[in-house]
Amino acid sequence: MYKKYFKRPIDIFCALAAITVFSWLYIIVAILVRIKLGSPVLFKQERPGKDGKIFKLYKFRTMTDARDEHGNLLPDDVRLTKFGRLLRKTSLDELPEAFNILKGDMSVIGPRPLLVEYLPYYTEEEMHRHNVRPGLTGLAQVNGRNTITWEEKFALDLQYVSRITFWGDVKLIFLTVWKAFVKQSDVRVGKEFVVEKFIDSRTKQKVE
Repeated sequence: MYKKYFKRPIDIFCALAAITVFSWLYIIVAILVRIKLGSPVLFKQERPGKDGKIFKLYKFRTMTDARDEHGNLLPDDVRLTKFGRLLRKTSLDELPEAFNILKGDMSVIGPRPLLVEYLPYYTEEEMHRHNVRPGLTGLAQVNGRNTITWEEKFALDLQYVSRITFWGDVKLIFLTVWKAFVKQSDVRVGKEFVVEKFIDSRTKQKVE
């Protein structure tokens, strides 16, 4: 009942409330990003959503466009500044995803939308994480976030998809706020080469 009739209206209400109440924060972060990291302020990237439909994810940028003498972008860990690390650690870089929620691309709670490049490497069971809209936060984000293995993340995603309840979503919202802004745990930023690690791990498994 909740998943079919109430989850989407609640998502819209929450997104509108967040944009309205925290409009001042959006403006401040946008100005700081423009000053410290450059333009454009928003980072846009294609991600798979519900039923694998591709959409554009919006986030505040966290890296500069610093390049070497040949015009090539420097490694991510070099372009990720102290300010960018702070945005990621506090999840403030994800504020613009409220607009993705309004558009219907995302939900407040659900499996995080990962990269399109990952799609060929999911198992048939793991593909079920796309049975629902991806979320701003989810079960995996309050149970280790980027400190747990891919297999553990997907297991938590599938656990959520199999049983979606109103009180479960409310609990995840409060746990997310606690983890991101109070405890600030389970977050590693810096030398992250997530695409290579994930794809390499799956390629290795196929070889073995």
